[in-house]
Amino acid sequence: MTFRKLRAHSSCINALALSSNGGRFLASGGDDLKLHLWDFHQEDITEPIHTFIGPQSNIFCLEFSRSNQFLFAGGTDAIVRQYDVSRLESGLLSQNDKLPTSMFRENDTIRDVTCNPFHDEVFLSASDNGRIVHYDARLHHSTTVRAADIIQLTAEVTSVKFHPTIEHLFVTSDSQSNVCLRDMRMAFGPRKTRSNEGIVRTFQTTIARRNTKTMSNPEPSSLAFDQEGQKLAVTSLHYYPTIYTLSDPNPIAICTGNAVERSPGQRTYSNSCTMKHGCFGRAGPSISDVDYYCGGSDDFCSYLWKIPPVEQLIAQREEISVFEWRLDISSTVGFTEKSDSPKFVPTEISTPSAILKGHNSIVNTALIHPQFPLILTAGIESAITLHSPFPSSPFSGQLSLTPQEVRQLPSTATMEEAQVIDSVLLGVDPTDRENAEEAEIDTIRLFDRIIRMEGEADPFEVRPWAEDETNPDTGSLDMIN
Repeated sequence: MTFRKLRAHSSCINALALSSNGGRFLASGGDDLKLHLWDFHQEDITEPIHTFIGPQSNIFCLEFSRSNQFLFAGGTDAIVRQYDVSRLESGLLSQNDKLPTSMFRENDTIRDVTCNPFHDEVFLSASDNGRIVHYDARLHHSTTVRAADIIQLTAEVTSVKFHPTIEHLFVTSDSQSNVCLRDMRMAFGPRKTRSNEGIVRTFQTTIARRNTKTMSNPEPSSLAFDQEGQKLAVTSLHYYPTIYTLSDPNPIAICTGNAVERSPGQRTYSNSCTMKHGCFGRAGPSISDVDYYCGGSDDFCSYLWKIPPVEQLIAQREEISVFEWRLDISSTVGFTEKSDSPKFVPTEISTPSAILKGHNSIVNTALIHPQFPLILTAGIESAITLHSPFPSSPFSGQLSLTPQEVRQLPSTATMEEAQVIDSVLLGVDPTDRENAEEAEIDTIRLFDRIIRMEGEADPFEVRPWAEDETNPDTGSLDMIN
């Protein structure tokens, strides 16, 4: 593998988005409050072609509209900003065009934004206040939200995604571990036309382990559809990326690195410290119809898994009756609706097709480019990393060989790390340092501490609930209502 770094940000990069219809443009945003645009039609990418400003605090989500008329951005300042990028492809976007053309205000952190696959003017936002908001500029031009355009949940909404080919379907996840497929026609509008908050399918996310009396409900942090909308990936804290098909509430696969040979001290895939966003993709638009899934990890790598056909995964999945489940004392983990329901053990894809290195800290975001043999990753570091199986690319000269060694996590705190922690406790942000390189090193040290405290946590210890007790999140024995 080869790689290259794109540098323009000065702190953590939380969000990446590729433009529609081929992925010519890349948008990146994070803790430095800037939105950079990169052009993959350049002969050699060295810097952004444009920068938007406006966000007042960390950027968490980005998405281009269907025909690249708009770029939407949201984050911790509780505002979805809409930027006009319609002149980007023609090269007529002025350097003076830096501010958003519209702003849509919430009263809590915006966790996700998703654009309708057929209409540039339609999008959904999800926020920590439990609201999913439907915006449609075709019907009304005001940024004021109407009651008919809101779904109010009792938990923080962690992700929302439109189905890529069916315009009235979308999927949501929340902090109570609910992952639901919804229908716009039942979810929004006058109260008399609504039904069950639009839910048409609820996916099983509760896990049980044979040798453990408690079950667990890992919190989903992001959702992703495949190209046709037949598969759904759920990335959760303290568990593995989990693959579903829309026709089945039970998962068909989990993606791990458990079969990878490791040297002493080498870690494998884990997700316990940050919100992560993965992506489905293929080897190329006309090369193959085989799906891959890529996601970042706390072990300073990104993982690329080849996803077998749905029929094969369903055939390999194991369904275990309640009686059989209780006879075995192994550590098998299965998905279930409740304690007295059958357990479904999905196929484990335990050998990644590739482990992408070249990072010095946690990788939060991964994208597979739809046209080029290219994967883009970002996270705690202030650079975007481009990964390729080839030594060069149309948008860059010679690429560097990817390092085979991964930076080791220090087993104990160094003196420099302790100083960073002391500064944070005194209210000093590591990214506020004038020297960008030193600021990044301090940020990495801070997250080293977080990984040692929270990394590789057991989901049955972090988010447990007893089989014979009421679940503290939902108030019911059933994890999904």
